[in-house]
Amino acid sequence: MRVLLIGANTERINMVTLPIGLGMVSAATRRAGHNVRLLDLLSESDPLEAVRAAIEDTDPEVIGVSVRNIDDQASQGPRLLLDKAREVIEWCRKHSTSPVVVGGPGFSIFPSEALAFLGADWGVWGEGEDVFPALLERLAAGKDPRGLPGVLGKGDGPPLERASVADLRDAPMWDDALLSNLDPKDPMLWIPLQARRGCPNDCSYCSTSKIQGRKIRARNPRLVAQQIERLATAGFQRFYFVDNSFNIPRPYAMELVDELGKLSAQVMWRCILYPERVDEELVAAMAAAGCVEVALGFESGSTNVLKEMNKRYSPADVRQTSDLLRAHGIRRFGFLLLGGPGETRASVEESIAFATSLGLDGLRVTVGIRIYPGTPLAARAIEEGVIRPDEDLLNPRFYLAPGLEPWIRDRVVGLGL
Repeated sequence: MRVLLIGANTERINMVTLPIGLGMVSAATRRAGHNVRLLDLLSESDPLEAVRAAIEDTDPEVIGVSVRNIDDQASQGPRLLLDKAREVIEWCRKHSTSPVVVGGPGFSIFPSEALAFLGADWGVWGEGEDVFPALLERLAAGKDPRGLPGVLGKGDGPPLERASVADLRDAPMWDDALLSNLDPKDPMLWIPLQARRGCPNDCSYCSTSKIQGRKIRARNPRLVAQQIERLATAGFQRFYFVDNSFNIPRPYAMELVDELGKLSAQVMWRCILYPERVDEELVAAMAAAGCVEVALGFESGSTNVLKEMNKRYSPADVRQTSDLLRAHGIRRFGFLLLGGPGETRASVEESIAFATSLGLDGLRVTVGIRIYPGTPLAARAIEEGVIRPDEDLLNPRFYLAPGLEPWIRDRVVGLGL
């Protein structure tokens, strides 16, 4: 079939955000024998015109639209980014009569609600590499794709089973179509790579397990390194591991770092660390293999607040990790998430003082925590009357502990970040 896949995201947040998940689906669909055109709207000056031109050029039999973000997660004056995705889908309707299938990480948090809001024909909850080609086969045969893992249609509730790729070893890692219109010399461009999926951490507010599940599935470290080598040969030198926690599980992280250290190309990379049981052997190996920057999302400097978030580490663990990274010349960017359950003025001050004492290379502070359905935070918000049990959380709602407003916002503004 002729398939047009559209990355609907047009938001640039700190860096160029390539639609790596859609690229994997594109590669898998092409591998299944379909004719695929991949369109990333982030690189288009006129997104809607680009959609029209792509439809005219490919005459697609099926259009897939990937939704990266539901909203901008700003507790004051949040923007519902689904509005832009719906506009893209409406534009597809205007210029094509082919069915529209929607998926992506943002969509997968709210599959039924987002499908109704966007007005697409079909949705895929979860990972699309296996199920999307199967959906195309059913549509080509005139069959209803319901019953496939993660697939839902108009008016359907969430599927009983999330679409998942059980074994990543043979799953596509990349699609070269992502490289169109990219400048390797762009300092904002970090090529995203995913070495593993799944997150066992179960933080109280997080939606990752609803998208990827809790079981960790990993790629062959040698193949990951080979992919980086191939892209480096094409001129790209900066890479970003989007894995939720690069150091989990540790044995895999060491294997991957060992393979990265064997690269003949000169590359640099960044990753996300979970600040628990990070040791000098791992950090030294990371630095030697080209790691130049780490996102350290420790969220709080208060032991009590960390327990409320269901974190497994302490402020002492964070400090140890930060000190190791600094000692080995790796830049550290920290994140504070203020206002969650158990937060007080005293704990806010404790967190700010703690983060300041780390001497980080950068710090981002967020006030209020986005409430996602099915999380312990959502249950807590219902219990406390912050939201109703039947509330539509597709429209952004945030948890902010009582007694902090408006003081906490003035306090954060005063930091001058």
